[in-house]
Amino acid sequence: MTAPFVDQVRQRLAGQGTEITPAAVAEVVRAQAGGVVGDTDLLTALRVLRQEFVGAGPLEPLLRDEATTDVLVTGPDQVWVDTGGGLRRSTVSFPDEDAVRRLAQRLAVSVGRRLDDARPFVDGWLGHAGAAGRVRLHAVLPPIAQGGTCISLRVLRPAVHDLDTLRALGTFDDELAAVLRDVVAARLALLVSGSTGSGKTTLLAALLGCVPPEERVVCVEDTGEVQPDHPQLVRLVARPPNVEGAGEVTVRELVRQALRMRPDRIVLGEVRGAEVIELLAALNTGHEGGAGTVHANSPEEVPARLEALAASGGLGRSALHSQLAAAVHLVLHMRRDRDGRRHLAEIGVLDRQGDHVRVRSAWHHTTGWREARPALTALLTDRATPSRNAVRP
Repeated sequence: MTAPFVDQVRQRLAGQGTEITPAAVAEVVRAQAGGVVGDTDLLTALRVLRQEFVGAGPLEPLLRDEATTDVLVTGPDQVWVDTGGGLRRSTVSFPDEDAVRRLAQRLAVSVGRRLDDARPFVDGWLGHAGAAGRVRLHAVLPPIAQGGTCISLRVLRPAVHDLDTLRALGTFDDELAAVLRDVVAARLALLVSGSTGSGKTTLLAALLGCVPPEERVVCVEDTGEVQPDHPQLVRLVARPPNVEGAGEVTVRELVRQALRMRPDRIVLGEVRGAEVIELLAALNTGHEGGAGTVHANSPEEVPARLEALAASGGLGRSALHSQLAAAVHLVLHMRRDRDGRRHLAEIGVLDRQGDHVRVRSAWHHTTGWREARPALTALLTDRATPSRNAVRP
């Protein structure tokens, strides 16, 4: 089974424009071989060609591993995988640079995008049934990627843990679990901050699972990650434009639609753009108990991060801080350690000072309760929380 023979079969399959099935591959292999081909050669061709035309090719076994979070390709023999403990080089490889490029282009087509010399990069979501979650695709072609075609696949799993599970995993202790339940019961608006992969969405989903079942939760997302155990959850997921550039539905538009759906709580899966303006406006119009996640290195940096996002939508600094002070009460900061363990690192209380908002620390994982603890206690007390006294002096 020579490389030229496989290339000829590949070209005939591509020219047919029909679904690539094992039967279709076998038929083309026999036709290309003139009707006579050995079982070993047939099986080899089936394996090689199905890897190229179906799923994620040689990367498929890595994506099927439930522990995989990222698969990165930087060259034919440079395939890296992260299973929770950091990147490590895998044993998977490609025959050559052309094979990496073909895979990237095929994956781009499957998400309705172009990937060629005129459009040398792509970003989209794969409808990948074999992976343990949704897969986000990013790829860049040479010469933009000077070392060769780069493929980045990130597996996003539905966040389904509840607070009890997270407590058992060591994300926080019993005392903080009680505090978090009080926060939800008091309908305090909050943002969960942290870096990529720190567990922001997982904590958000667990908190939403504590919302009373009679309340209607409308969750707006770009990816569809948040899947809490709640009977009245309505999920709205944004849609990118198709290959012609039409049909896009943005997160910002969906936040506006959520306001018309009789929500008791509005949740934004990730605040990453100008939609922060609509979210803050919604939380300032009587929709208490809203929540979202945001990328930030610490709670103290959240206001500055929101400033930058709001500026992209035309909202100035002073207006943003006025909206933020009235809309959001708490920041819960998640952190991922070098060993891959995720934990709640800090609880911050938003405090307006003059014309700007800062985040004061109420609890930190290394020092325990801090100076803003009374402010947190006051928020819970003023909103008639249940009889728990976890945060009271």
